[in-house]
Amino acid sequence: MRYANTAVAAALIIIIGTMIAIPPARAMDPRHPDWPCQQIEVPTLSVAAFWAGPPIDDVGDAWRNDQAVSDLVLKISARRTPLADAEKAAADFVTGSPDEKTKKAKLVIAGVFATLNGERVQVVDGIKRFAARQIELRDKINTELTTMRADQGSTSAADNPATDKLGEQIAWDTRVFDERRHTISYVCEVPGVIEQRLGGIAHAVQGKLDEGKAQ
Repeated sequence: MRYANTAVAAALIIIIGTMIAIPPARAMDPRHPDWPCQQIEVPTLSVAAFWAGPPIDDVGDAWRNDQAVSDLVLKISARRTPLADAEKAAADFVTGSPDEKTKKAKLVIAGVFATLNGERVQVVDGIKRFAARQIELRDKINTELTTMRADQGSTSAADNPATDKLGEQIAWDTRVFDERRHTISYVCEVPGVIEQRLGGIAHAVQGKLDEGKAQ
């Protein structure tokens, strides 16, 4: 019975070995071959790519010292807050005289950018660590497959408990590898979701400032 199980396992392992030899994902950017996402890797964002309003270089962490602003930033940066609600809350906060509106807008944008860019950096770093673990697991499986193929040529392999145990380990590792590969497709979407929120809030605040100029 063990021989039959080993024979079936060996046949499956040949198929699995072909699959594992393929990288877990194909990066769009050849400069980052180990990046597992279809989206191009962008380690950190530039505020200029989202905000065309008054420069916020002079704001620094001042937004943290304003309780109303910091509370708003925390609320609208959270993904549990629908984007439409976040955009409205940000725009509604920018009120008062032109100078007051500009000050509030800069504080809000500085806070939202610092918060969301920081969150995104953590996500990107997590994706890189995830990819590194996948590569390590893929290499481990390939090593196990090499050992198994070598054992297949031995007449004693059919009655060797270690051979069956190795086959079980390969099956388990391959399952983990495949489940992770499906998970990463979701995780890879997160940086884009963060960018969408940042862009939406910046656009809403910018619109409020432009609205005031038109009047």
